[in-house]
Amino acid sequence: MNTLYLDCSMGAAGDMLSGALLELTPDPEAAVAEMNSFGIPGVEFARETLFKCGIAATRLSVSVRGEEEGAHPHHSGHGHEHGHGHHAHRSLEDVLSLVKGLSLGEKTKEDVARVYSAIAAAESRAHRRPVGEIHFHEVGALDAVADIAAFCHLLDRLAPGEVVASAVNVGSGTVECAHGTLGVPAPATAFLLEGAPSYSDGKTEGELCTPTGAALLKTFVSKFGPQPLMECAKTGYGAGRKDFWRANVVRAAIGGRIPEHGTGESVCELKFNVDDMTGEELAFASERIFASGARDVSFAHVTMKKGRPGIMACVLCSEEDRRNVVASIFASTSTLGVRENVCRRYALERKIEEATLADGSSVRRKTASGWGVSRCKWEADDIAALARRRGISFAEAESAADGEMH
Repeated sequence: MNTLYLDCSMGAAGDMLSGALLELTPDPEAAVAEMNSFGIPGVEFARETLFKCGIAATRLSVSVRGEEEGAHPHHSGHGHEHGHGHHAHRSLEDVLSLVKGLSLGEKTKEDVARVYSAIAAAESRAHRRPVGEIHFHEVGALDAVADIAAFCHLLDRLAPGEVVASAVNVGSGTVECAHGTLGVPAPATAFLLEGAPSYSDGKTEGELCTPTGAALLKTFVSKFGPQPLMECAKTGYGAGRKDFWRANVVRAAIGGRIPEHGTGESVCELKFNVDDMTGEELAFASERIFASGARDVSFAHVTMKKGRPGIMACVLCSEEDRRNVVASIFASTSTLGVRENVCRRYALERKIEEATLADGSSVRRKTASGWGVSRCKWEADDIAALARRRGISFAEAESAADGEMH
């Protein structure tokens, strides 16, 4: 399964997202030609290369009757839909009727409708009016229709099994729109980003995430977070119009996920020192600590104060079992204090399998896999028992198990 990852550390807008996906396609020029055959009245797509902090990125520009979006000086943010007061206002029904008549695949048409339905719901909340009474200003413009149709078309062509995105940088300050001056993020954008991690870096003045960008993320992203473990087949950069202190781009990467059978989990690391317990007492204490819920108990020789030899114990447990494990440590050992660190633990997925040998006996084998690795090992006690039964060495018993397992 291919994963598409979107890095939105400089926000998200329709043309930036589409430009990033365009770089992932095998033939960008052919893809632009396909988009110009959509049949959006008066709309023409063009592919251009912009350099952002030295990074070459693609911008998918949209011209409506020869006039490019963002060409007017009152446009703000990325130079997208906001400030398009000269465009006709359209209802959701108007937009869906327009989309229905375009030369798009049925799935792409359905996806465009889903995006606009999400925008309509957000606008309905912002204005506290029924969806049927909502009239789009900026996002009803033809260039916005083009941005959304282009993204849905390219996504359909790439056909990833899942879309994952980073937390979204929304920017800061104000933005001019048809209703006046609004704080960033605009109300519809804020509603669309509910449930998704978003933030302002405090440095970038302007609208980084537009309603169109937010709606595309809401519709198609199944999970937000850091880039998952994946083998990237291709990386693309989509450029925004404005220049900032850092590269104004959306980065898109597509590739196969590397199985993570063992995923990170939060664990407690409990440590304590003792210098007055025998080996037998420590072995018994270890059993008691394991029984209380510990996942691992280990001992290491250390030098304590006044040069005395001692033992440092390290115990791992879940946060839920912490109280029981700490109580067991105090009850089973002579320590006067326990130190705690909460850390991240990554583990391979482990299983125990049984192999049947030629004589009908069974030998257990431990397997572990994940993170691109796989390994296995015979259970030592079972190999030792096999060696005793056959009167052979441990190594010979291992070789026998390897040759006879089925």
